[in-house]
Formats: sequence, C-alpha cells, structure tokens
Amino acid sequence: MSTVKERYQSRIKPRLQKPLPKGVVPSFFTLMNLFCGFMAIVMISEGKLVNGAWLIVFAGVFDGLDGFMARLTSSSGQFGAELDSLSDVVSFGVAPGLLLYKYGLFELAQPVGILLAGLPAMCGAIRLARFNVGTQIERSTIHFQGMPIPIQAGMVVSFYLFFRDVPDWFLWLENGLNQVLIPMVIILSILMVSSVPFDKLPRIVRGEPVDKPRVYWFAALFLMWVFFHENGLIVAMVLYISRGFYTGFRQFWTEFMSDEAQQA
Repeated sequence: MSTVKERYQSRIKPRLQKPLPKGVVPSFFTLMNLFCGFMAIVMISEGKLVNGAWLIVFAGVFDGLDGFMARLTSSSGQFGAELDSLSDVVSFGVAPGLLLYKYGLFELAQPVGILLAGLPAMCGAIRLARFNVGTQIERSTIHFQGMPIPIQAGMVVSFYLFFRDVPDWFLWLENGLNQVLIPMVIILSILMVSSVPFDKLPRIVRGEPVDKPRVYWFAALFLMWVFFHENGLIVAMVLYISRGFYTGFRQFWTEFMSDEAQQA
C-alpha cells in the first residue's frame, strides 16, 4: 500500500511541475476587467459615482491589455473570447447602465428609467453574441460591425465626468438632464446592434505592414485623453463615434450610387 508521500510524488508533484498554460496571462487581465466592473457596480450603488466611473475606465484598460497579451503569447482561443464577452457585459453594460440610472434616469417614471438603464447591457450582450458567432467575417476587416460595447461605456463615462460639476447647463431644458440622457442612451444602444462600421484598434505585428494612418489616428485619441483627462476623453469618444457615422454614410452612399449606376 503506497504512502501519502509516494502518492504525492506520483500524482500531485508532476501536476504542480507542469508549466502554466499560455492562456492564463490574458485571462488574468480579462478577470481584472471583470473585477473592475464589479467594483464599479459596488461604488456606484454606494453613491460614489466618480470612483465607479473611473473603475469602468480601468476596466477598459484591462480589456485592451488582455487582447494584446493574447496576441503576444499566441494564446487566442474560444475560451478567452467567451470569458472576455462575459466580462464586457458586466463592465461595459451593467456598470454604465447603473451609472446612468443613478445619475439621472432614476427620476423618470418607473419602469421607464430602469428599462432605459438596462438598454446598454441588453444591446451590448446582443452585440457581443453577434461578434462571437461571426468572428471569421468581422475579424477579416479593419472595421467592427456596430459600435463596440467599450466605446458605448466610454461615452457614458466621459459624459458623466465632464458634466457632473455643471448641472446648470441643463436647467434650460424642459426635462433637464434626462432630456439629453434619454436620446443618448437610445442612440448608443442602437449603434451597438447596428451595422455601422467603426474602426478597430490597429494590430502591430512583427513582419506585417502597419496601417500608419489608423495608428496615428488612435495615438492622437489616446494622447488627447492622457493630457486632457475628462475633457480629452469625451472629445476622443465623440470623434471616434463621428468617424463611425462618416464611414457608414460614405459606405452607404458608395453602395447606393453603385447600384444606381448598374441599373442605368
């Protein structure tokens, strides 16, 4: 009969000596994204909206790092993609929705306020599910089909951080702040489930040509946020979303004129 030590040597020790899978590194950053989202929900529910808003921003940083680390370690896979989507629903769907509710939507007649606050999470979940089932098509282009859920969250957070100290700006409106929040939530939610093309973050891989215009474009947006903080963040978000509208309109017009030319 084998002793405990012999069983440890034959069964446990070999397992402990195995190297960690490559996917552990990007999954760690994905879980940090999820943890930041959870902490944001806690902070917002306690009335600490500024702390919650910045935790959503930190979740976005970790969301970017997990993709970078997955490419760096060549460990991209279905598990990581599913874990990332689940984390994104919490960090960029539920947390921003709660922020919107606590910021102003709670003043609406219920359940209207709750329904509007839930739109980012519901439309974001549809957006992520569509991306996961259509990865081969969408990843082969330089555009996302529909606005990414982190951009929606970034717009919500930047709007709150920019306008939180100037509530008087909305006093001249009949319904105050909510007259701006309601259309903003609806438009951002529709954009997530739309087919409007939005730029992807350029991938820099050794030995492959670099799309320099897009690199410069994203670098300018990032530097704008770093140097101007809340002001820079909202300008960067507005510029990114506006570029999506421009690209979508240009694509629609090109296809429209092309069809008309063919019919002629």
